[in-house]
Amino acid sequence: MDRRCCEIKRTTDRPENEYKSLVNRLNRIEGQIRGIRKMVENNAYCADILTQSAAVTAAMNSFNKELLSNHIHSCVVRDIQDGNTQIVDELTVLIQKLMK
Repeated sequence: MDRRCCEIKRTTDRPENEYKSLVNRLNRIEGQIRGIRKMVENNAYCADILTQSAAVTAAMNSFNKELLSNHIHSCVVRDIQDGNTQIVDELTVLIQKLMK
């Protein structure tokens, strides 16, 4: 039996200000990625491309930090209050993935 068909789709209702902040960050990152693609297409100097790539990595890290903080303050707290302590194991795995 395919387990994926039975999985529950989890969602998070975000406050409008949190939603806007995350989407704005992603829009800026998307613009940075498009800029890097243009640099490659225009045969820009490798070090210049790498500098921009490092900026995208830093932007993604900032996005991840904001989203992780929001997740801990909302989803994790809610689940622990509801008695679901398995969320701690999920959070631990998530943090390990982010630290790679």
